[in-house]
Amino acid sequence: MPSPLWSYVTPGIPDDLFENLPGIPMSQREIRLLLLCHLRLKPDSLLWDIGAGTGTIPVEAGLLCPKGRIVAIERDEEVASLIRRNCDRFEVKNVEVVEGSAPECLKDLGKLPDRVCIEGGRSIKAILQEAWKHLKPSGRVVATAASLEGLYQISESFSELHARNIEVVQSAINRLETRGTSQTFAAVDPIFVLSGEKVE
Repeated sequence: MPSPLWSYVTPGIPDDLFENLPGIPMSQREIRLLLLCHLRLKPDSLLWDIGAGTGTIPVEAGLLCPKGRIVAIERDEEVASLIRRNCDRFEVKNVEVVEGSAPECLKDLGKLPDRVCIEGGRSIKAILQEAWKHLKPSGRVVATAASLEGLYQISESFSELHARNIEVVQSAINRLETRGTSQTFAAVDPIFVLSGEKVE
């Protein structure tokens, strides 16, 4: 359902429409599109976004799935407030912001998700394994890795958990930027996007 700030039914809200804080990572538009694509959201999905940062994924998912429910999990109080402000900014009403540290807080979230998005975390392997315990059968997990170590931990976890239909994509995105009097292409930080399904 469109908002006055983003009146389109397609995802891909420009980064500069979101409020952000210095030092708080934001999933850039092209990466968000990859994540949303791999999540394969349904109209009534229950999505846990672990490490929600500025709240870009919860906002986009909330607009795409107005009958769904999104739980944005963030450990930092100031960042959690930022997520709430971005939801208010886009008039998204189906996002619940939970202040807590994953994986410990996941057991207290109540209803089980059918989609989980993990955007980093110090203990990515422990977070993925705990989220998997709560994931409904036929549910999907999408996780990002910016390092070789993160890629290995997520891959190893998917293997140990017997995830099915695993996909791995590495982004290679360039944006046109104005620098001085010329326009040049600047690379967006490359990231790995891994997804897998729980088949039981």
